[in-house]
Amino acid sequence: MQTASSGKAQTPDIAAQVTHAMRMMGVAPIPRNYELYYEAYLGSNPQLSKELAALGSRATQEELDAIGAQYFSHIHRSTGIERAHTTLAAKLAELVTLLRDEQYALENYNKVLDEAYVNIVSKSASSADILRHAIGILTDATAETMSQGKERVETVVQKSFEMEVIRQELDEYKRIANTDSLTRLANRRAFDDNLAAVYNNEHLRNFTGLLVADIDHFKKVNDTFGHPVGDKILATVGGVLRANLRREAFVARTGGEEFAIILGDSSQEECLQIADRIRTVLAATPFRNSKTGVNYGPITLSVGVCMATAAEDPVDLYNKADIALYSAKNAGRNKTVLFEDGMRKESGRNWLIYRR
Repeated sequence: MQTASSGKAQTPDIAAQVTHAMRMMGVAPIPRNYELYYEAYLGSNPQLSKELAALGSRATQEELDAIGAQYFSHIHRSTGIERAHTTLAAKLAELVTLLRDEQYALENYNKVLDEAYVNIVSKSASSADILRHAIGILTDATAETMSQGKERVETVVQKSFEMEVIRQELDEYKRIANTDSLTRLANRRAFDDNLAAVYNNEHLRNFTGLLVADIDHFKKVNDTFGHPVGDKILATVGGVLRANLRREAFVARTGGEEFAIILGDSSQEECLQIADRIRTVLAATPFRNSKTGVNYGPITLSVGVCMATAAEDPVDLYNKADIALYSAKNAGRNKTVLFEDGMRKESGRNWLIYRR
């Protein structure tokens, strides 16, 4: 395993710069707008940057949403989600009404039974008349109640089926909203949620490590071969990461050429071994155009590692793993660095881009 001490290079506070730019342009500081300008700042999508620049300082929310729907459809699916929620609420209301009707019918049937009982114990009529009248009432009431009950059971089954379909639709919306469209890994939104969950459980915190990885010299790759090639490399890197992690490991593309891995039920030594394994496998992976023979590689990763027990909360954990990552960069790249107390505090980036 290759390790290194931290460097002194300073990194820009991207979050502050993006927020300042949005404020100067009069853009509402909401999450979906932030993601647009965040990606434009990173320069990972030149066409997006051009379209935002073309809007100038008078961009309307409708214009921004139109661009957002084109490049970040997972953020702009609220209409579909709201529609599904509305439909689900309507189906639940229908089911509640149905059950209330059933309760009312059973209450009426109980009243019929009480009336029959009163007639049976009455001494004011002959036994034959009492029984004939009671049997007639009970027969009619029972037949009607059973018929209504059967219809309601069938309706309840149908409503339950419809609600299950809607639930599956909502699950699919959630999956899409939490998936990076390029790599098919989890996105920053899902990463934020999963990292925060580590500190909601003492066991998770005691046995969880965070790996933050960044592709080395990726800007040079984009500048030399173009962004379409860069996108293919990002997708391949995502596939290599997923293929070399156990199923329960959480892996996400957190922005640009950066990836993050949350390893539960893992010791510090295991986290370092996994980090070195994915580095080694990626460095040995060929990146070549099969038609032209152009070689895009080698592609390597720098990885920062921090255990959850070494941080106070999710923000602190990410920042410390980020410090370790930049220490790996400063030490020559294609290295794994474990965060240690005393490492220089860099002006780290704000990972909470979805927090409201």
